[in-house]
Amino acid sequence: MSSAVDWVAGETIAIAATSYNGREGEKRIIKSIDKSNANKPVITLDEALEFKHFAMIQHYGSDFIDMRAEVGLLSRNVRYRGNPEDSLPNQYGATIFLHSQGDDSLIGRIEYIEMTDVGQAFKVGRYAVHFHMIGAVHRSYCRGVGTHQGFNRAFTIHGTHYLRPLDNVAFDIKGHTIFIEDAVEKKNLIQGNLIMKTKRSWSLLNTDQTPACFWITNPDNNFIENHCGGSDRYAYWYDLQTHAIGPHANTNVCPENERVGIFRDNHAHSCGRYGLRIFHNMIPRKFPCKPVVYDRFNGTDPFWKNPAIPAHFWNLTSWKNGRNGAIAEKVGAVTFHNFKVADSLLAGIEFSLTDDHGDNTTVIDNALFIGRTNNTDALLDRATPFGFIGPRTENFRL
Repeated sequence: MSSAVDWVAGETIAIAATSYNGREGEKRIIKSIDKSNANKPVITLDEALEFKHFAMIQHYGSDFIDMRAEVGLLSRNVRYRGNPEDSLPNQYGATIFLHSQGDDSLIGRIEYIEMTDVGQAFKVGRYAVHFHMIGAVHRSYCRGVGTHQGFNRAFTIHGTHYLRPLDNVAFDIKGHTIFIEDAVEKKNLIQGNLIMKTKRSWSLLNTDQTPACFWITNPDNNFIENHCGGSDRYAYWYDLQTHAIGPHANTNVCPENERVGIFRDNHAHSCGRYGLRIFHNMIPRKFPCKPVVYDRFNGTDPFWKNPAIPAHFWNLTSWKNGRNGAIAEKVGAVTFHNFKVADSLLAGIEFSLTDDHGDNTTVIDNALFIGRTNNTDALLDRATPFGFIGPRTENFRL
């Protein structure tokens, strides 16, 4: 979306990549602002941009796709940072660690500060902001934080529920930028965040070698109006675990079959592989740790069906990704509504497998597939992408 800003000379902004290379996001300082035309202020930067940044809303019949590069303000009046001399060469920055045992026994409110030279590479757990095994935190939030040059994530949600990361900007971060850790975390509201230039890390978890702007291990969290404008691999990665992991390891918790929270009005582009990735399974049902159909012979009822909890993904805009706008490995009772996908190098949307039990139908509803936009690219000139790749199983509707 577009909104009025009150930026001034001397502040630092980040501009998202709009090619297939998410590392073409750039950071610059505002040199001056000409406001002689109040509706169209002109910003002069301290130095020229190195890459093209596309900005256009493109119309197709009665529909459209918004392909404007995001621009985020990183500067804040209050700065929290590591050592400006040696944090960068050592990848060893400042951290904020919040921990207290028991629901709502801690209140953490981090609001409108700038964080730079933060997080410590080579140390699992030393994240820029780390909510660690607290339980419910109804009164806590991270709002309007500008984070850049981070060596180990931006926000980690670990054993924590009901946290609200809202309207934050993160640029040039190593590893999964917003990170849901043990697959027990639920009901967190991740809304209005802008993530740009998420980079792989060779010093954290194996999955950080293929990082996501948003790494999601439990589906019962809410993602609304977020933007991922550049990642080495993924934007929204539902890496759903068979059971809870880490300190919360528990075979009685089965995240891949739990209900799916809200997912709507999110954007993804310039990712090395996928805008949205659902992996491995997403078959939400009433009793997550029991099969969809299982034996319960009682003399009259030999089988008992585990009711599905339909999942709905709304209004994803996903473009200029190295493979697909969206992909799902194995899903049941999942519907993609109003997806807009463009300039994919492999396919707009792909499904591998669907669940074949009864009413667990998978649906793509009212999607817009665009093969080539005005934001064309030499890579796309050499590719022969598909609009849609269907599953090799039944119970699917397009």
